[in-house]
Amino acid sequence: MKISTKGRYGLTIMMELAAKFGEGPISLKSIAERNHLSEHYLEQLVAPLRNAGLVKSIRGAYGGYILSKDPEQITAGDIIRILEGPISPVDFTEEDDPAKRDLWLRIRDSIAEVLDSTTLADMINFQDAGKADSYMFYI
Repeated sequence: MKISTKGRYGLTIMMELAAKFGEGPISLKSIAERNHLSEHYLEQLVAPLRNAGLVKSIRGAYGGYILSKDPEQITAGDIIRILEGPISPVDFTEEDDPAKRDLWLRIRDSIAEVLDSTTLADMINFQDAGKADSYMFYI
């Protein structure tokens, strides 16, 4: 399964809104500028997120978008399913070999488990454990 720019940019929008949760609405223009993305494309992506009830739009000069729930209550799986559709590594049929079918189902379930167990709060609070310390030692 390959997640397209719809899913990737949708996660970007939602992470930006989560990072500013409780601070008021954020414009798509500011999100687009900060992430070097097309504002027009983000407008297309935010509509299904709004229709699904994950974001609310605020009208007016200081309007924009806000999350409709706490970042702890929205998962990456929620966002990806809205923008990408069902999670499935392949389109399989009942005629597939049972061993292959089982493999595809286990892959699907593993992907879904990771997406559904990762919240926006997890993503915005992520600390890269593999990141090297910025200490410089001289001998």
